[in-house]
Amino acid sequence: MKHSLALAMVMVLAGSMSACTDATDTDADAGKSRATQPLAQAGAAAAEAGNPFFVESPLPLHYPQFDKIKDGDFAPAFDRGMADHLKEVTAIADNDAAPSFDNTILALEKSGQILHRTSTVFFNQVGVDTNDARKAIQAEYAPKLAAHRDAVMLNPQLFARIQTLYDTRNQLGLDAESVRLIERYHTDYVRAGARLSDADKTHLKEINGTLAKLGARFSQNVLAEVNDSAVVVDTKEQLAGLTDEQIGAAAEAAKARGLDGKYVIALLNTTGQPPEAQLQDRAVRERLYRASVARGSRGNAYDNTAIVSQVLKLRAEKAKMLGYPTYAAYVLADETAKTPEAVNAMLTQLAPPAVANARREGAVLQAMIDKEQAAKSQPTFPLEAWDWAYYAEKVRAEKYDFDESQLKPYFEMKNVLENGVFYAAGQLYGLSFKQRTDLPVYNPDVLVYDVYNADGSQLAIFIADMYARPSKRGGAWMNSYVEQSALTGNLPIVANHLNITKPASGPTLLTWDEVTTAFHEFGHALHGMFSNVKYPYFSGTSVPRDFVEFPSQVNEMWADWPSVLAHYARHYQTGEAMPKALLDKVLASSKFNQGFATTEYLGSAMLDQSWHQVGADKIPEADGVMAFEAAALKANGTDYAAVPPRYRTPYFSHIMGGYAAGYYAYIWSEVLDANTVEWIKAHGGLTRANGDRFRQALLSQGGSKDAMQLFSDFAGHEPQIQPLLERRGLDAATVD
Repeated sequence: MKHSLALAMVMVLAGSMSACTDATDTDADAGKSRATQPLAQAGAAAAEAGNPFFVESPLPLHYPQFDKIKDGDFAPAFDRGMADHLKEVTAIADNDAAPSFDNTILALEKSGQILHRTSTVFFNQVGVDTNDARKAIQAEYAPKLAAHRDAVMLNPQLFARIQTLYDTRNQLGLDAESVRLIERYHTDYVRAGARLSDADKTHLKEINGTLAKLGARFSQNVLAEVNDSAVVVDTKEQLAGLTDEQIGAAAEAAKARGLDGKYVIALLNTTGQPPEAQLQDRAVRERLYRASVARGSRGNAYDNTAIVSQVLKLRAEKAKMLGYPTYAAYVLADETAKTPEAVNAMLTQLAPPAVANARREGAVLQAMIDKEQAAKSQPTFPLEAWDWAYYAEKVRAEKYDFDESQLKPYFEMKNVLENGVFYAAGQLYGLSFKQRTDLPVYNPDVLVYDVYNADGSQLAIFIADMYARPSKRGGAWMNSYVEQSALTGNLPIVANHLNITKPASGPTLLTWDEVTTAFHEFGHALHGMFSNVKYPYFSGTSVPRDFVEFPSQVNEMWADWPSVLAHYARHYQTGEAMPKALLDKVLASSKFNQGFATTEYLGSAMLDQSWHQVGADKIPEADGVMAFEAAALKANGTDYAAVPPRYRTPYFSHIMGGYAAGYYAYIWSEVLDANTVEWIKAHGGLTRANGDRFRQALLSQGGSKDAMQLFSDFAGHEPQIQPLLERRGLDAATVD
């Protein structure tokens, strides 16, 4: 199912978090009229013209034909894909032969090829480069795809066959991976509602269709708000503290909006905005912060509070129908955490020391403010959220004698990728990379690489899409265009996406956070590329949500590994290595500001649980959404005004998509990560032996084995929380 319908629906969820162009409701309706009506009328013509989704791509490893794919191809391909898939599924369900692994489970794994290809490319493209036509297609087809999923997952004849195989799975003479595949299919169908009454199935279909529509609208609103809320600055003097390249980019952004002579600071989807660390003008910092936190709750056309209320009520109702007290209980039953109580136990263990540490850090920042204001003979002011990043950099400079501006010249983007990220993978796993320019790309800034194993055989194709643009959703993520499978014979094609601001001219210099993000996302890419499983269902990152971040977090360790850092941290003009004294300061500051980082994350993670651990009757209407958020933060003990949550509810795209009731996954996975890093360091660090062990025992296995068993197979013990507490400076003995 991962290969056919299930992956298509994963893509629907990804689409619900994806970007859209900045358009009014009227524009959206006009786009729908222009984009989808002619498409529906031209299906036969498109087929005759050779719709690229109707056959496998002839390019290497079935790389997508971006140069041949037109927006007009998607709707006919979705229509034919769903129709063909439904015929295949009906034939499986109505087969007169007794259920067997081959005629039921394997047949389902092979089904839905056109739908899979179309969904994969479409929802990836909606995320990286949307437009009015794609926005309209997304709005139209999200509920259609949800209905198609329900038609398959709620088919009683099909489920009866799966139930028969599940009941006899240990008597079929199958290998362990095949038995697990039957078990996963059975679990998926039960969780989708296969055991419900006909009346409840009908109601569940209505809920799923509505949720699909609302999810698409939410994601479109999020990007529209990012673009609509960009801060316009009148003079260059107000941007003091930014680099010439950043100021140039702001001027170009203003010019693109017809605001010649002014400057536009674009927003990212997080609450905190990177320029806050540099802007000397406190009033501009405040404007930037307030514009950021108001998104989605301003009462305008892109207000998401009503959508949030409706989505959360419907999720709670759905969970109750399926036999769970809350939506969190429903989601977590299929994760490694298993229960809300287990998640709460971890988060409540972390929150008090994190907030205490953040308040200590805040006191240090306040002292810096007081000292600075006194030196200028000006009255002091209390530390606010828009001051934190700015004064944190001052404290960092004073305490460690360096700041971010000293680091950036050593982190030119492509050099970081090729001589840092790729170099580490070469040292650890024996991989090599060769850029190729003969394959089509959807944007000229996209880079494509062939990836080879140590023996010279091809492992995968890797796509790097590094720059932000108005048509691209915020954040950073990895996705697959083709998944590895022995059943299909496919090798993987995976992509990493970041949102680095492209300078108006000159080199692209990264912050330290952007460097570590590049290593993090490549950890996901390795998980996808190293996949070595039989069935598409288990390929790559097809693991529980609270496990999927674990391998990517482990890969972050190589960003500041001395031999790796020395290899890529070179001045973009002179090529000189970063001075050892500066390198040592970077390593020494690894726990700096961790109280802030942990608290802002926990604020969002616990807010996510607060929303999803209550019944529908406790979910407020639109006008009560922000009050519910404030009360939840207070109840969770994370309501420190100077450190707001990393995402506020109306732009919390994670929980409107695949991380609903699952944003805790990052810290849950980091427990496994911290244990693994400790193990690797104890066994020699950056060695091929360690890389080969991690690849074989864990990265290559995908979802073919129990996730926690994979961890134990590698580390040799159950996970312990102490390494995480020490890493984040949250242990009672290390908080200062």
